[in-house]
Amino acid sequence: MAGWRVIGGKNHYFKSLWEIRYAHWLQYQKDKGWIIDWKYEPKTFWFSGIRRGCVSYKPDFQVFGDIGYETGWYWVEVKGYMDARSATKIKRFKKYFPQEELRIVDKNFFKNNNAKLRLLIPAWESWR
Repeated sequence: MAGWRVIGGKNHYFKSLWEIRYAHWLQYQKDKGWIIDWKYEPKTFWFSGIRRGCVSYKPDFQVFGDIGYETGWYWVEVKGYMDARSATKIKRFKKYFPQEELRIVDKNFFKNNNAKLRLLIPAWESWR
C-alpha cells in the first residue's frame, strides 16, 4: 500500500507497505542508538556506457552508522519478489559500484519478523 508517511520526522512517498514497515524498523533502530540515521532513496547510481535497458539504480534506503561496516553506511533494497529488471539493476550496481555495500530485504524478513516487530513498533502497519 503506497502512500505518504511521516516517519521519524521525515515525510516520504513510499512505494509499498514493505518499504513503510522497513522505514519504521530503521527508525526504531535509530531511536535505540543501533544506527545513526537513515535516508529514503537519496541517490541515483548511473551505469556509464549503458544505453539500453537499466541505465540507473536508486536503492530504497541508505543506512548510516551500523556497527561493523567500514564505510559507515550501506544500502538496502526492499523486494517482495525479484523480477528480471530488478535483478539486472542489482547486478549492474554490484558490477559498477563494487565498493558499495547492498543488502536485499525480501519477503522472508517480514515473514520471519512481522509478529515481533508489530509488538515492538507501535506505528507498525498491517495489511488492510
